[in-house]
Amino acid sequence: MKTFKTHIHSNFTETLPADPIQDNTRRQVTQACFSYVTPKQTKKPELVHVSPEMLAALGISETESQSEGFLKVFTGNTVLPGTTPYAMCYGGHQFGNWAGQLGDGRAINLTEIDYKGKHWALQLKGAGETPYSRTADGLAVLRSSIREYLCSEAMFHLGVPTTRALSLAITGDQVLRDVMYNGNPEYEPGAIVCRVAPSFLRFGSFEIFAAREDVNTLKLLTDYTITQFYPEFGGPSKDTYLAFFKAVSQRTLKMIIDWQRVGFVHGVMNTDNLSILGLTIDYGPYGWLEGFDFGWTPNTTDRQHKRYRYGNQPNIGLWNLYQLANALYPLIGEAEGLQAVLDDYKTDFETQSLAMMRAKIGFEDTDVADLKLIQDLEDLLQVMETDMTIFFRRLSQFEKDHPEVGFQIIEDAFYNPKGLTDETTEAWNTWFQNYANRLQQEKSTDADRAKRMNALNPKYVLRNYMAQLAIDDAEQGDYGLVDELFQLLKNPYAEQPESEKWFAKRPEWARNKVGCSMLSCSS
Repeated sequence: MKTFKTHIHSNFTETLPADPIQDNTRRQVTQACFSYVTPKQTKKPELVHVSPEMLAALGISETESQSEGFLKVFTGNTVLPGTTPYAMCYGGHQFGNWAGQLGDGRAINLTEIDYKGKHWALQLKGAGETPYSRTADGLAVLRSSIREYLCSEAMFHLGVPTTRALSLAITGDQVLRDVMYNGNPEYEPGAIVCRVAPSFLRFGSFEIFAAREDVNTLKLLTDYTITQFYPEFGGPSKDTYLAFFKAVSQRTLKMIIDWQRVGFVHGVMNTDNLSILGLTIDYGPYGWLEGFDFGWTPNTTDRQHKRYRYGNQPNIGLWNLYQLANALYPLIGEAEGLQAVLDDYKTDFETQSLAMMRAKIGFEDTDVADLKLIQDLEDLLQVMETDMTIFFRRLSQFEKDHPEVGFQIIEDAFYNPKGLTDETTEAWNTWFQNYANRLQQEKSTDADRAKRMNALNPKYVLRNYMAQLAIDDAEQGDYGLVDELFQLLKNPYAEQPESEKWFAKRPEWARNKVGCSMLSCSS
């Protein structure tokens, strides 16, 4: 990997304070942004999949990706010369409660590179314990690694801000996990994902120093982050810090609006899982809406209170930003500007959410009645279990001069069409008539509208059961479906008639199956 090596940089470790203790023991790490660690040696690593796009982005040839050297580096068995792997220190609020120090408990950063004008940090997830592992082993299993590898790349092609994935490998080691936290642990195949992003800094990276009243390290980290990723705001000052917070708020909102658009539910929006760059990060117990349901959460830990349910994600984004505002307050010294940014988030969400929904149903112009029409639609979608992806994709076929066939167009999106009542059918027909009346105000043709809608409403997403099928095969040594889904999800808005089988409602067998409807943080 000769070309790759020439672009290695160490901005993070050269600029910020390191943990002076070299022992890899669980401990509280103070006045440091990271600890040096070495990935764990694996028994019999084997490469499962590599992203050609990320190889090109990092300056690694496909030939190099097939080498023994590549396998060893990206499974943690070899440290690249001139690099010093490390784990990052951060804290966080988990399910609304301050959890103290968390940190990279199962992630080890290999290095950073600059290539063709872009900056990337490379991180192995599942490469062994670190000072932040607490009582865990720092490892990951194949099922969660497949989910992260496929989903991060799928999200990128959906146009959602996200971390990326370079490679997926099995380690040859067995890892003990209690999938549903019910006292029945089993051994599973271990795996490692190399994930890639400009930075893996989180809200919690700043919170930990504010909580410890370590303003000096907080300032060092904030100045570094602005210099590296928000240089347009200039040198350190109260105005710069406020502009930085506003930019983070805007990026976070954009990311969440995109989540809502495609029906993605993160599942564990703790402040340690919110990127300071507005990227989707930490693919754990995520899920995709099958039936449209504002109250759905994929996380078993969240089933009772549903804090991280689909409809609450924008509110949690705001709650998390409040925590970041509190963390940055010592650098700014006044709350008025921070509060103004938070107030803007609320207003901007209302505006951007309405604009997103208008676009999803094909409107170019605006009308005061649009909000009511959209709210009526969302209510109807929840009366019957209605597949979100299929419904919005089918809706593009609607013709404004033929509202009477609207119901037929979307009928196959219902999970139980036989359960439709006359009252519900009439309500749908009324909505389609109102929708047609509104479309008559638009200048574009049905064909133009369909094209716009199909560029926003994906035909293919990584449904939970699809990922589980790939996992089931992979655990038997067959990785063909991993590759098939990887290729499919590179073009989520395209028709791909050869892959029509994946444009289908969740099978009934997957309704209550572990991994399809029930997910945990276990990895």
